[in-house]
Amino acid sequence: MWNEARTINRLANTLAVLAVLAVLAGCLYWVMQRPMFNLQAIELEPTRNGSLRYVTPENVQASIATKLTGNFFTIRLSDAQTVFEDVPWVRTATVRRIWPNMLRVAIEEHQPLALWNENQMIDTWAHVFTANQGELDDDLQLPRFEGPEGKESLVVSRYAELERWFAPLGLTVRELSLNNRLAWQVKLSNGLTLALARDPGAEEPGTQGGIPGALPFSEGIERFVQALPQIQQRTGGRTLTHADLRYPNGFAVTLAALPETTQPKKKR
Repeated sequence: MWNEARTINRLANTLAVLAVLAVLAGCLYWVMQRPMFNLQAIELEPTRNGSLRYVTPENVQASIATKLTGNFFTIRLSDAQTVFEDVPWVRTATVRRIWPNMLRVAIEEHQPLALWNENQMIDTWAHVFTANQGELDDDLQLPRFEGPEGKESLVVSRYAELERWFAPLGLTVRELSLNNRLAWQVKLSNGLTLALARDPGAEEPGTQGGIPGALPFSEGIERFVQALPQIQQRTGGRTLTHADLRYPNGFAVTLAALPETTQPKKKR
């Protein structure tokens, strides 16, 4: 009899505690749903040592409209991060709650390095992204890259090598393409086009600077750069239009056509 009474008391106490917890949960839910906790503002800021050049509150608002769900308490920050990283020009986003009804978003922008294939761009981290190219600064002339999907990092790596080799000559790379046969074509700022052989560094996934036992990518470039001043001297400064560097021990160059000379008319 005594044990039965104790069991009943424990059950009653447990039910009382559960009832109190249910009331508290209901109150908490009621408080969390108050309008004062509805998200009222989104504050954008650059990541440390960064700046926001292309991302503006206007284009963020246009991109995320109707995509964020929840209030200060119920919004999932991981979902919000995905929404913000889908905004054009946003590379990464870190989202924090600011009491009682605001989000603060630290944004790292894509830094455009080149135009990529048809209508995309590639950034300095070799990430391909899509954004309005009309928003680029008018005086910014990006080179154009072309290549197969999955070779973005290799293209950026080769571009950096080419820039280093041609910088002492005052030349820059304007176009760089890797075709499906993994051979390169380069167009320099003076209009000179270079044909390069099949790249051993592109034959295996994930390789950046070649594979063991393969000739370095820069070998043919180095040979041509060292010989270029002598070529220009021997050709009298004539313009080079094309250089074929696919030969193992040399290269072939094509010179611009000489201007037609006008013959003086004979007197009758």
